[in-house]
Amino acid sequence: MIDQLLSFDQDAFLAINQGLSNAFFDWLMPILRNRYTWAPLYLFIIIFCIRNYKKNGLYIIAFLLITFGITDHVSSSIIKKSVERVRPCRDVEFKDQVNVLVRCSGGYSFTSSHAANHFAIGVALIMVFYRRWKHILWLGLSWAAIISFAQVYVGVHYPLDIIGGALLGSTIGYLTGLGFRYLVPNLTPVKNEA
Repeated sequence: MIDQLLSFDQDAFLAINQGLSNAFFDWLMPILRNRYTWAPLYLFIIIFCIRNYKKNGLYIIAFLLITFGITDHVSSSIIKKSVERVRPCRDVEFKDQVNVLVRCSGGYSFTSSHAANHFAIGVALIMVFYRRWKHILWLGLSWAAIISFAQVYVGVHYPLDIIGGALLGSTIGYLTGLGFRYLVPNLTPVKNEA
């Protein structure tokens, strides 16, 4: 059964990595999965939180950093080192079939830390802001899903790595979000004094 699952995973990987291959995606996907691409968004979140929520804004930022830290540690230092799944771009029996569009990391593949971290942050933001902005639900999940999909397209992760990372990150984001709601039950913007 495991062999069938891994075979299906490789087939799904090839359907994305090669089957969807086109010049526009070849240009776009490396940009979408690059951490520097999203630096303006992270800066916006920091400024937005501090400007609108003052002290609670600092709590939001600290909460997001803690969520990221927990998720990255569990994914990179615990699960990857326990599972030791080789990346598609490093698998000696498979890498000749892979269209690699970015540098292939030497680390392990399962779970995708990109997927885990972005789903954790996305779900954490949903937990913080959903009561006020319902659109954060589809924005947060779409953002994390696009980055995660790009990881498969560029050749560095299998789809199951992404699914595992998404489940891990979503779970941690949800649990830390519950903790944040408990510690800051009435999150409301601070009105600017004129």
